This record gives sequence, C-alpha cells and structure tokens, in this order.
Amino acid sequence: MNYKTILCDVLVVGAGGAGCRAAIEASRHNLDVIMLSKELLGKAHTAMAEGGYNVSLGNVDPDDNPETHFKDTITGGNFLNNQKLAEILVRDASERVFDLEEFGAVFDRTPEGKIAQRPFGKQSWRRTAYASDRTGSEIMVTLTEAIRKTSVRVFDEVFATKILLEGDRVAGVTAIDLKYGDYLVFRAKAVVMATGGAGRVYKVTSNAQLDVGDGYGMAFTAGCELVDMEMVQFHPTGMVKPESAKGRLVTEAVRGEGGILLNSEGERFMHRYYPEVMELAGRDQVSRSIMTEVLEGRGSPDDGVYLSISHLPRSIIEFRLESMIEQFEDAGVDIRDQPMQVSPTCHHFMGGIRINEESGTNIIGLYAAGECTGGVHGGNRLGGNALADTQVFGALAGENAAKFAKGHSHTGFDRDTVVREFEKLESMLERKEGISPADARAELTELMWEKVQIFRREEDIEYAVKELRRIEKEVVPNIKVDVQVKRFNPGWHQAIEFEHMVTTARMVAEAALMRKGSRGAHYRVDGDPNDKGYYNIVIRKGKDGEMELRKEDLVITSITPL
Repeated sequence: MNYKTILCDVLVVGAGGAGCRAAIEASRHNLDVIMLSKELLGKAHTAMAEGGYNVSLGNVDPDDNPETHFKDTITGGNFLNNQKLAEILVRDASERVFDLEEFGAVFDRTPEGKIAQRPFGKQSWRRTAYASDRTGSEIMVTLTEAIRKTSVRVFDEVFATKILLEGDRVAGVTAIDLKYGDYLVFRAKAVVMATGGAGRVYKVTSNAQLDVGDGYGMAFTAGCELVDMEMVQFHPTGMVKPESAKGRLVTEAVRGEGGILLNSEGERFMHRYYPEVMELAGRDQVSRSIMTEVLEGRGSPDDGVYLSISHLPRSIIEFRLESMIEQFEDAGVDIRDQPMQVSPTCHHFMGGIRINEESGTNIIGLYAAGECTGGVHGGNRLGGNALADTQVFGALAGENAAKFAKGHSHTGFDRDTVVREFEKLESMLERKEGISPADARAELTELMWEKVQIFRREEDIEYAVKELRRIEKEVVPNIKVDVQVKRFNPGWHQAIEFEHMVTTARMVAEAALMRKGSRGAHYRVDGDPNDKGYYNIVIRKGKDGEMELRKEDLVITSITPL
C-alpha cells in the first residue's frame, strides 16, 4: 500500500472559522503549521452563518457586560454547560472580535462609528454584532485572507479519515487527496480538530453537504470522550419550498429585526407559548411552538408557518436583510411584501468532543475547537454564540497546540494501522456487490428525521438505536462504490463519510435514549418527571470497541466577576 508522509509541527483538521483561527494563532509561534480543508479554502460552513457574533461590548446597550452574557449563556443552555468554558467564551469574545477587525472584517456600525449590535433570542441585551445578514461570510473571507498572509501550508480538498495514535498521544492523521485519490499520512506533534458539525445525518438541515460528523466519528474511534451528543439544535426557521431549498437557513436576524410568526389563521401564535419574549424565545422553544402549530392543524399548506416582516420599513429590510431578499426571490417570494413559509431544520450540535479549559482532550496533544466540541453551549445554543465560539476556542486551541508542539518531538506511529485504514478504503472500490452510499445515506437520514427529531419518544428512539446498530454491522461493511476509480470520485468520498455518519447518529440516539427527561433541545414527549436532567452524558469507546455511555453529575461553578 503506497502512501505519502508529510511532517509538520501543528496540524489543524478543518478550515472553517475555528480551524482558520487555530492555524493563524499557531503560526505566530514560528512553527510549521498545516491546515487540511475538505473543500476549497473559504467554502466552509461558517460562511453560511448569517445572523451575527455575540459579544458584550455595550455599544448599543451600555449595561451589557460579560457577566450578563454568561448568565444568558448558562440559562439558555439549560444549565448543562461546562461553566468554565462558558466563562472563557464571554470573557474572550471581545478580544477575538477586535482581532477580526484587525484582520480586516467590516461589521455594521452605529451612528457613532462603533460596532452595531442587534437583539437575538433569549438574550438580555442587544449584543449580536453583525455584517448585514452575511456575518459568517464576512468572517470567512477575512480569515481566508489572513491565512494567506501567514506561513500556514493549506492542503485543500484533502479528507482526513482517521486519527493516529502512539500509545495515549496523538501522532497525526490518515487522509486522502479528494482530487487524485492519493493516500496521505500527516505526522504532527499536536493536532487540532476543527471539523464542524453533523447536520447532514438528518434529512432536513441547514448544513453544508460536507457536515457529516467526520470529527465526531474520528474522535470516538480514537478513544476521545464526547459529551451530550443528544443535544441537537433545530433552528426554528428553515425554508420550506422549493424542495431543492428545503431546510435552508432563514436567519434569526429576521426575527431579531422584528419579524413575526403567524399560523394559517393569521394569528401571531407565539403569545400562546412565550408571551413575554414572543419570537425571541430560545431556539428550542420556538421550534417546538412551530411544530405544535403544524401538528394541531394550524400550519401552512406546506407544513410550516409564516414569518412576516412586511410591516417593517423597506429601507430596514433592504439594508439589514439583503441576502434574505435574494434567497426568497429565487423562490418567487418578495419578503418586503409577502410572508415567508418556514419550519424547523437541523442546525447545530451542542454536544461533541469533550474539551478542557485549554481546548485539550483526553488524548495527549489533541485539541479541538468549534462545533465539533461539546460543553460550551450546554443543552441549547444561543444564536450568535457559535461564531464567537469559533474565534475564542479556535485561538485557544491554536495557542495551546503550538505550546505543546514546542515542547515535544514527533512520535512514531503504527504502520499496520495505516495500511489497514487504506486497505479498508480501497476495498469499497473493489466490491462487486453491496449497497450504494446514496441509498445508505437516504435510509440513515430518514431514520434520524423521523425517530430522533424535535419531539422524542422512547419507542421511537429505541427503534432508531436498534436500526443504527444494524446499519453499523450490516450496511457499513457492505458499502459499494459503482465507479472504480480514485480520481475525482464523489461516490467513494460519500462511502467513506458514511461510517462517520453512522457513528455520529448512533451517539445521538444512544444518548437520547439514556436521557429519560426533557432538557434543552432534547424534548421527551413521554419524559420522566423524576429525571431532572442535571447531568452530562459522556460517551467513549470501551476496551472491547463497544460504545459506552455514563452519566456524570454537573460541576456548578459560582458566577465570578468577569
């Protein structure tokens, strides 16, 4: 089995907001840094984030401060957050937003020239900094340009498939070049995982095509601990039609600017559920409210509800929601005069790789940042906290990975493990009989959407767990690729992704089955009222290779002055 080995000091796997920020920070230490991007540089899912970046600058509401931001984050997360990580988020968010400005990011301004901030759901003050409704795109363009000014070596269209270990320490990753099919081994003193989320394990999602859970699957296989994987956020407003755009995000900025939700009877129905905050309730709360309207027969003809901003001045809509105008024009709707049809869409994973206050994991030399991590957001993420998360923990992971690399040399690695990994990938191309990755993926995403969605029931989750275990044993080993070439073969890439998708989906379902009560985004219709839910669910691979889950009591820290 032929493969090429590439050495570096720090390896960053993923090139979204967190990965780029980690690579920039690590490069400041005069080290050889490599960043792997599964797509072309700049095309990561971060670019699709629209609403904004939470930071308590007090530019619009002077009484806002990090302590208030902390309280909102913990309350919004239903007290499941790792409170030390939440403190770091709110403490460092301001420094990191100023870093972005230094790199060249342009945020909207107040009349006084300060960074403008808008209201977002379940937050006490207007603290969401924004660039129209294209904040993520502005950040990604900025970070991409900043990366080009560093010595970071970028390998784009390279797909990492497995974390390599030497004992209990990270050694690097195996990967394939998506363009040419070459097998690669990247050896590194320290590795940062910044692989994003896994919305694509659900049939309807706002996520990019490549958000399939690679990081979760690789981390589990390597022996990482993961936390609260049952906590999957369904954004309340995704597009309903056309079918080709179903699930595409309709930013929370629409509601932040004053958009209202209406049912088929023209009623502003949020007064029935959360009258004090209406459309600016938490994302989990608004999603459940919308689905209740639909299930009780008050939904739109396409099983959604209506989101209207036609009562706002056209100047506000055209200036602050420019991309929303364009997005719905493609669907034949002018949002300045007509309501949008929306319904919930799988959006963000609050659970993920368990990290400490240095962004480190339980594997020595392995760090993680961004959506692939768990603990920061608890049971439900506040809109606007994700972009802040990418910058705060991206910088933290890059800094500590660089410090680790400076004090250590390269380890060895097990060549037999590498050969077995590449032989497994090769075997998918050689099978004469089997299941196509497209068919397998359709079965998986339908299962998750129907059985482990917003409203969850014991019997549905049990069915999903049983089916996922079957898929893991019977389907994954029999994935067949119809085109037997390694160059430019997306069918092969989907086949490789599928194992990660199944592992990720199974962690979600197994943890959902263990948590008997409702908490945050995890809503059990048949919830046990005695299960108050003040615990985290930790997942890791056991010595026998099986998935092990355990409950761990929450560590509550006092709110210290920030």
